[in-house]
Amino acid sequence: MNSVGLKVPMGQRLSQWWSRFAYQWQLQLMVLPGIIFMIIFNFIPIYGLVLAFKNYTVVDTIGDAPWVGWDNFRIILTDKYFWDSVWNTVGISVIKLSLGFILPILLAVMIYEVPWGPFKKIVQTLTYLPHFFSWIILGGMLISWLSSNGLLNQLLSFVGIHSNMNYLLEANKYWGIASLSDVWKEAGWGTILYLAVMAGIDPTLYEAAEMDGASKIQRIWHITLPELRGMITLNLILSVSGLFGSNLDQTLVLMNSQNQPKAEVINSYVYRMGLTQGDFSYATAVGLGVSIISVILLVATNLLSKKINDNQSVL
Repeated sequence: MNSVGLKVPMGQRLSQWWSRFAYQWQLQLMVLPGIIFMIIFNFIPIYGLVLAFKNYTVVDTIGDAPWVGWDNFRIILTDKYFWDSVWNTVGISVIKLSLGFILPILLAVMIYEVPWGPFKKIVQTLTYLPHFFSWIILGGMLISWLSSNGLLNQLLSFVGIHSNMNYLLEANKYWGIASLSDVWKEAGWGTILYLAVMAGIDPTLYEAAEMDGASKIQRIWHITLPELRGMITLNLILSVSGLFGSNLDQTLVLMNSQNQPKAEVINSYVYRMGLTQGDFSYATAVGLGVSIISVILLVATNLLSKKINDNQSVL
């Protein structure tokens, strides 16, 4: 419809679209490799989801495998090990979300308020550094530090607490270890987006607030945090939608036979059922169900954020 509410004919709209496309053909050409990449690696593999409704084995092709309808999903509902992995995934993700969502905001505000440039750079580098290490390296470090004669027990012994516990063999401690190690790895990296937004805040706002007698805490509360509201909302939506997607790499490195009852998450369960036990159809059904739930969480969180942000969406 045009500016006065009259519906534009389809032919005229196509003509306008083609005119804009022809005018921007160089930019459109730059987008083409990305579209081709998405079609090959994101859209074509969607065909594999039919495995969730078939009884597929490695001797069959996807087309030849017999249809079983919803049988794989019915098995999921009665699979105790699947529901244990769901409980572990939600528990670990909620702890990660509680700590890992707030800490980058606090860290970014503190870094932004540090007046001495060299100290700010040192803090930023030290907090970013763990992000660049893979879970293979960090997992090896954690296994060594948390062993019976590792760094943690040596530090406790230094303050008079003698222990020879291997913490990764204690199933009840796994949720805390997985959550804290993930926050340690990613908190510094998570500050980048917040610092980028803060760099764009008009400094005259702070100067005016300071002239009005606002303290530093009041300037942060009334200027910095409101300016970060859009980015905070976006990160919250992405974090909640990923609630069922706990880190597979971390789980595969830190999980062992002793802590498996508390360490098994949905992604590692799918990996184990699909690649190590060869039950591809069941693993696909689990993955499809989790993906649908994640989309529902994404949409629900986005709708909730629209209500909080005066009906404005960040997606």
